[in-house]
Amino acid sequence: MPIHSEQYLAFWRERHLCTLTTLRPDGSPHVVPVGVTYDAEAGLARVITNKSSAKVGHVLAAGPEGARVAVCQVDGRRWATLEGRARIRTESERVAEAERRYAERYTRVPSPNPARVVIEIEVERTLGHG
Repeated sequence: MPIHSEQYLAFWRERHLCTLTTLRPDGSPHVVPVGVTYDAEAGLARVITNKSSAKVGHVLAAGPEGARVAVCQVDGRRWATLEGRARIRTESERVAEAERRYAERYTRVPSPNPARVVIEIEVERTLGHG
């Protein structure tokens, strides 16, 4: 069951670099640093990225049902992980919403990128400590 305590949600509003774990075609993990936003009400985590990135390729390779992924952040002894199914979104309104949320959390507007897409993760499980 997802964790929705105010302390947990506040941690996801703080400015922290995160990691995204996707799976390569051979099943090995691909872990990269990313910025992540978490919308607990919608049950979505979002990562903005370039459509030619390896992580996008891994998600697309999983097919229309999406790829199993995890995003994680750590700050000392505090940590939080969101697990779920990721899909690639290219619709301009979804990209704009993800950019807006990124700017809010990371206090900087992402530079323009016409090749930007959004990895949307339907959160199925939340984990954490602290």
